[in-house]
Amino acid sequence: MDHPTSENPGELQEVSLLLTGAEQTPVPCILTKPSRPTKRAVILCHGFLSDKNSRTNRRLTELLVPEGIATFRFDWYGMGDLSKQFPHLTLQQCLDQLNTGVSYLLAQGYSSIGLIGSSFGGFMAILGAAHFPAIRAVGLKCPVVDFAECLQLEFGEQAMAVWKQTHQIPNILNDQELIPLQYAFFEECLRYDGYEWASRITVPTCVVHGEKDDLIPFHQIDRLMKVLAGPKDLRLLPNADHQFGHPEDFRIMTTLLAQWMIQQVKDSGHPSSCHPSAIISPSPDQPSTSESS
Repeated sequence: MDHPTSENPGELQEVSLLLTGAEQTPVPCILTKPSRPTKRAVILCHGFLSDKNSRTNRRLTELLVPEGIATFRFDWYGMGDLSKQFPHLTLQQCLDQLNTGVSYLLAQGYSSIGLIGSSFGGFMAILGAAHFPAIRAVGLKCPVVDFAECLQLEFGEQAMAVWKQTHQIPNILNDQELIPLQYAFFEECLRYDGYEWASRITVPTCVVHGEKDDLIPFHQIDRLMKVLAGPKDLRLLPNADHQFGHPEDFRIMTTLLAQWMIQQVKDSGHPSSCHPSAIISPSPDQPSTSESS
């Protein structure tokens, strides 16, 4: 379903869509197009418990579209418009959504595609980047590489035990409540090796990270930079936290990522004939064993 929006007529052409993945996973999304035709697009992947209209996604759209690059932003399964499904969140469904987004853009004639992921969205971008031949560049904002480790560090031993027993996790946005999420999600995260998938990424990759990030341990970023197989650039912001809460840090972060995409995502001049294949397995050499919910 297409629902054109008109928040900025004459400036941003936005179309709201509801796509369906190969595994019947819904993908509520927004395609924002420049005023002139283009074959260049960037997929924007938001973070955990956020949504497609996150501050970062909106600002990157404002920076990229005037430069002739369309943006495609969507809600992960269990978040945003799909928040009622959060208890049944799986990585496999999220990968199905990403697969659907790439397939849709290719079908629309976008042949040069970039991928930007924030935090959890960065983890999903790492899992997907090497899988899609049309991806020309990757941008990662404070990316998770080992999500299982991050969950353990954030929740602590006691909350992890409660999660396993009750299938409820602390709400990182509100310390006063627990929210339902199947413990099988954590077990699924253990099966996805972000470092192994990162080692398959050969396209140019820019990582922007805050040195005061208290959610993503820096050893994950350090190891990520060592295993990335293609051209890579790490930009550390000395005063930035995980949210890039200071206006200047946020400005620098979004500018760096937008400039990276403008430089790397070139108009190839012809549609790509490379389409995504089957949904990604936990390990590049192993079949998927994740449970469907």
